[in-house]
Formats: sequence, structure tokens, C-alpha cells
Amino acid sequence: MHVSVEQAREMLSALLSPPGHETVPLQGALGRTLAAPLRALVSHPSATESALDGIACREADTLGATPGAPARLRVVGESRAGLPFPASVGPGECTRIYTGAPMPAGADAICPVEELLDDGPEHVLLRRPASPGDVRREGGDFRAGEEVMAAGLPLTAPRVALAAALGHQTLPVRRRFRVALLSTGDEVVEPGQLLRPGQVYDSNRYGLAAMLAECGCEVVMLGHAPDSVEALEEAVARSGGADLLVTSGGVSMGRYDFMRDLLIDHGRVAFWKVRMRPGGPAILGGWKGLPVIGLPGNPVSSLVVFHVIVRPALTGQPLQALTLRAATPFRALGDKAAFWRGVIRGGQVHDYGQQGSGILRSLSDADALVIVPEGQPVAVGDDVQVVLL
Repeated sequence: MHVSVEQAREMLSALLSPPGHETVPLQGALGRTLAAPLRALVSHPSATESALDGIACREADTLGATPGAPARLRVVGESRAGLPFPASVGPGECTRIYTGAPMPAGADAICPVEELLDDGPEHVLLRRPASPGDVRREGGDFRAGEEVMAAGLPLTAPRVALAAALGHQTLPVRRRFRVALLSTGDEVVEPGQLLRPGQVYDSNRYGLAAMLAECGCEVVMLGHAPDSVEALEEAVARSGGADLLVTSGGVSMGRYDFMRDLLIDHGRVAFWKVRMRPGGPAILGGWKGLPVIGLPGNPVSSLVVFHVIVRPALTGQPLQALTLRAATPFRALGDKAAFWRGVIRGGQVHDYGQQGSGILRSLSDADALVIVPEGQPVAVGDDVQVVLL
């Protein structure tokens, strides 16, 4: 059954059991996915405060102040973070104030320190009017009880910081998918070993393991299996407890594509082949209750299929594409969507040039995958959708 990229993504998502939820401390939240909305436990700022170092005063007392005719105010105290001024500021008065310090009662504006001149021990001269715009209002960022973060958000470093500012010590997150990873093929050799003619180092296993880690998955490394149904069955049997098995190699139409045979003859198949290039021979199915997606052995094909089909299913996040202007033409395929490697310069995308499925260096050098729909070539100057790498 040949399917589109969108159908492949939906079918893989349907095979995955919805992940449960767990609670983790803030220190362990980076890279996880928020499982429930977060509400603010406090307001931020918790009080109306100054955005600058300077003085807090009444705006009305400073209107018309210039370097040639400064306004003169009496200093009656200071306000600093953690130690606010305890009284009110009256007409003609001010307090020294520091960034983040609460505004004293009666004051409604700030004059920055660089616009001030001392006039004896108890007075200051303002060379311009004080500004209410330099006052941060209580709850200006968020208010207690407000829903600030939605379920499904990936927890980046700024979002972890925001969660802490909301007052949360622990966060509800999606449980990590447990994904078993297996590479196959008699020609595949562990990096560092002697490479004989016709052999290739196992780049897929390490590239896919890194991509799974980027998705926040717990990776079960099954190593490598040679080309035999028995070896595959033995390796797959060691993936107990996994939510998904990801394999590379053995899924095309050759005599020794045993991963394909294992699923077709002894398991079940949801689809075999995706209308895309690179990566068409991918297969999705199951074996003894375990969802299995078999990726092509060519390294570019394997990693591109993971990027556009597997990653969105595992993260729950749609494929993020943006629109750029094509600086070079990109050819279309009559019956497949193409994901050509591109290089971005000056806001435009250029064809990388070498688009073969075995040119792994191209994925390292390229900035994006350029999406060319079936039968719709892209000309110079056309707008085109790209997925950043």
C-alpha cells in the first residue's frame, strides 16, 4: 500500500499508544512536553515596580524640566528590591529607587539616574520630566490564576524559566516514548573497525539515536542484526516494553530485504512505500503487538523519513515549515513529493546540488529540506515551503 507523507504520519501516530503523564522537577523538565496547562500561582511583577535605577516621584512635579531649567525635588528616602520605602511621596518629594524595587505610595513616574544631578545632600535636579512608562505595573507580565502555558508546549529553557516564575516547583509532562532502535544489513560495520570493500560504517544507528534523543525519547539500543529473518526475530525480541521499534535497512525490494519479509510474512503491514523522495521504501506495521517502522538503509533516506514522518508523531508537534523565495529551480517528481536539500542565503533558498540518497554529507551541509509537491516544479522566484534542518 503506497501512501502520502501526510497519510504515513497519521498512520504512525494512530499506532502509537497515547503517552501517559508524569511529574518532574524543574531541573528535569528541559526538552519534555507539557502535559497540562500551567496557571500562574502569583502575579508578576508581584508589585508595581521600577524598570530603571533613578528616582521615583510624581510626574506632575517634573513637567517642563529641561537641562537649562531642571526640576528640583527633595529626597526623602530610597526603595530597593526586598526593602521598599515605608511611607508616601508627597508634592515636591522623591525617593531613590533601583531596578525591580517597589514604587512608593504617591509616586507614579521614574527619572533615570543618568538624567539626575545631586543638589546638596537632600535634593536632586531632573534634566527631563519623569516618565510613567518606566514603571512596571503589578501583574503586567501575568496575574495569579491566569493560564499562561498551554498543554503540548515543548519545554525550552525560556519556558522552564517562565514555569519557575509562575511559582511551580514540579511540572506535569508527557511520559517519554520508549523506542527500540535496530540497524540491519550484512554490509554494516561498527565505526572504528576495519572496513572491507563493499562495507559501510553504521551511520544510521547513531544518527537515528541522536534524532530520537532530540525528540525526548528513551532509546533502547538493539545494536545491529545481519541479513536473516532469525537474526531479526532474535533482535526484535529484545525490545520488550518499547512503544515503538525503529529499524534501518532491509525494507526495499531486494532479495535480502528481510525486515520487509518479517513484517509481511509474520507480522502485519499498515503501509509499504511512501510517495516521497528520498525515503520511498519505508514500511510501517507491527510484530507481536509491537509497532514497527522500517526506514530505508540509505542514510539520507533514513534520516529524512524520520525528520518528516517519525519526529512529528513522537513529539506531537506538526512539521514546522516556512516560506522562502527560490533562488534556483527545484524539479518535481510526477508521483512523489520531493524533499530536496537546500542552502539558505540572504533569505532565499538554493538547491544544494547533490541530491543522491547516499550523500550523507549533504544533510550536514544543508540548511533545509525544500518541499516540492507531486508534479509541481519550482521556478526561480517562486515561493516554496522549507523545513529547517
